[in-house]
Amino acid sequence: MDGNQGSPTGSGALRDSTTLLLTTRRLPHLLQTPGVAPGSPVPGASAPTLEVYRPHLQQFERYLRYEKHRSEQTVRSYISDLEGFLGFAARRGVSTLEAIDITLIREWLGAMHLRQNSKATVARRGSTLRTFFTWAQDEELIIDNPTRGMSTPKRDRHLPSVLSQAQMNQLLDELQQRHRQNPTDARLLRLWAVVEVLYASGMRISELTGLDLHSVDRANRTVRVLGKGNKERIVPLGVPAMKALNRWVAHGRPQWIPEGSRNVTALFIGPRGRRANPRQVREDLSRLLRTLENSEASGAHVLRHSAATHLVDGGADIRTVQELLGHSSLATTQIYTHVSMKRLAETYARAHPRA
Repeated sequence: MDGNQGSPTGSGALRDSTTLLLTTRRLPHLLQTPGVAPGSPVPGASAPTLEVYRPHLQQFERYLRYEKHRSEQTVRSYISDLEGFLGFAARRGVSTLEAIDITLIREWLGAMHLRQNSKATVARRGSTLRTFFTWAQDEELIIDNPTRGMSTPKRDRHLPSVLSQAQMNQLLDELQQRHRQNPTDARLLRLWAVVEVLYASGMRISELTGLDLHSVDRANRTVRVLGKGNKERIVPLGVPAMKALNRWVAHGRPQWIPEGSRNVTALFIGPRGRRANPRQVREDLSRLLRTLENSEASGAHVLRHSAATHLVDGGADIRTVQELLGHSSLATTQIYTHVSMKRLAETYARAHPRA
């Protein structure tokens, strides 16, 4: 008889103990207190809080930031959504990821709906949970993904607000008039350059504030943009945009460079010489947009929407517009064809005698 057979130190027992060791290392949350349902608080123990999930949140945040290269705004949105859900789970006495099930998720999303959150908000939060639990399963933090097969409300399809070409000209005329009155105002020079560049290129505010001086090729009138997911694209700038940019770089930007500073590489900076804050740029744009009469358009994104719609109005190929905007999906860009058709229908209804 083999000396190892039936012995606790035999190869079979060694295999079993190794398997148990690996399981407990990878899935420590599976070690439950006898007689207590998974994820439920142990009698006499304090109720769980969001902090029991904090290590998972920190690990997921690193994954988003360093592996997926998501923007700061996207990372904050994901973590905020997850803190809301995991805090809800903790208040229900659920203290492990493994104990979270589809019923709990639906309860939370249902509560969002009852609090009058839009379909888009509920859908986004559902998408956040799906991404998080898929990651958790890949990391072997859970065995089963509770979001598998989960459906979330379809987003309401809202056509983006856009400016007409006449309104866009009105906006630029306003900037030109202000410049004549105060030709050396650095904030005005920056705002004028921002408006011209956003309208010419269709880029996002976060992309614009991420530009450096070397991002601009003045000879070819192009700019190298770093978009979502660290994807680079090169977009053209028209003559007016390049002129406004040159005015800012030559006369506005130097006013905000601290004396003796040589390492300021950002194209758009703030009064203290640091890279422009996207929030401040948005606020400046919102104030400017409020000067337009008979316009409901608001928010900095309206210039991106307007640029895309005017390109489609002018006959630009939809795939060219997709490339210009940096959309990964053509379906996202096609919304502008709907905007263009809506505007055409409205013009027809106003102008045609038999409409």
